Amino acid sequence: MLRAGDRASTRTLLRVAVVTAIVAAAAILAAVVALGLGEMRVSAVDVVRALISDAGAAVETVVVQWRLPRVLLGLVFGLALGLSGAIFQSLTRNPLGSPDVIGFDSGAYTGAVLSIIAVGGTALVIPSALAGGIATALAVYLLAYRRGVHGFRLIVVGIAITALLGSVNTYLLLKAELWQAQMAAIWGAGSLNGLDWSDARNGVAVVGVLLVPLLWLGRRLRMLELGDDAAAALGVRVEPVRLALVVVGVALSAVVTALAGPITFVALVAPQLARRITRAPGVQLVPSAATGALLLVTCDAFALNVPPQALPVGLITVVLGGAYLVWLLIVQSRKEMR
Repeated sequence: MLRAGDRASTRTLLRVAVVTAIVAAAAILAAVVALGLGEMRVSAVDVVRALISDAGAAVETVVVQWRLPRVLLGLVFGLALGLSGAIFQSLTRNPLGSPDVIGFDSGAYTGAVLSIIAVGGTALVIPSALAGGIATALAVYLLAYRRGVHGFRLIVVGIAITALLGSVNTYLLLKAELWQAQMAAIWGAGSLNGLDWSDARNGVAVVGVLLVPLLWLGRRLRMLELGDDAAAALGVRVEPVRLALVVVGVALSAVVTALAGPITFVALVAPQLARRITRAPGVQLVPSAATGALLLVTCDAFALNVPPQALPVGLITVVLGGAYLVWLLIVQSRKEMR
């Protein structure tokens, strides 16, 4: 016979599963709609036909060859950013704990700018952005380490590193040639424009590989939320597991930044939005991933089709993230006034 606590836990798990399934279905529906939008409009029925059977050469070329890589990457990159944000918000136990706030995206941008200035092109942007993001993560981790890494210290050090790298990036752009500064600014806006099947295969493959260790680390992440002492008592090697989670979280964010530029605020907003719609007691990985996929594919479809001229999706997510931060400040201020 189930006790009251067991019944409540079961209801919570069922609610989380149902809401996550609904969000995932909404993300797939948004992707189908996005595949049909553009100068050549394609109905949802023809989109599905193009994906699973035969809808004619012209429709298949537009849907499968031209639009599908971008939409697929929107789903996969949104998933990756949602997971990355969930990892860091869980580790720091703070809703501001996301890779763009902590500074990893700024480090990736610094690496990309240095590559553009030194090489004179975008040939080494991807490895340079990855190296910059990983080096920044290592620096933040080491500076925040003092008999372990605590969430508040990690965020404070990350914000300081972000401010420092922002100054470095501004200096580099001011000293660069005009065409180099323009190239760096375009890349820094964060966009899925120009990505093809080669980028899609690379992005999906890397994110898929990173999901493998996360399957093992996910349960230990939940244990770390109980506190270091409780996690250690449950058999978790706290610092090695935390470092492994940081590496996976940084890698998930870095692969997006390397291929598409820094797409900010999705990692910040998705976990908290998922937590609110599922009413879960803490940050959840799977709901955050589904919410991130829905957010990014929807924002990209909006950026591509609604404004008079197509915009980088990073500009739309910045507006979304700014609105979220304003809302978060209002909520926190109201709590303090009570």
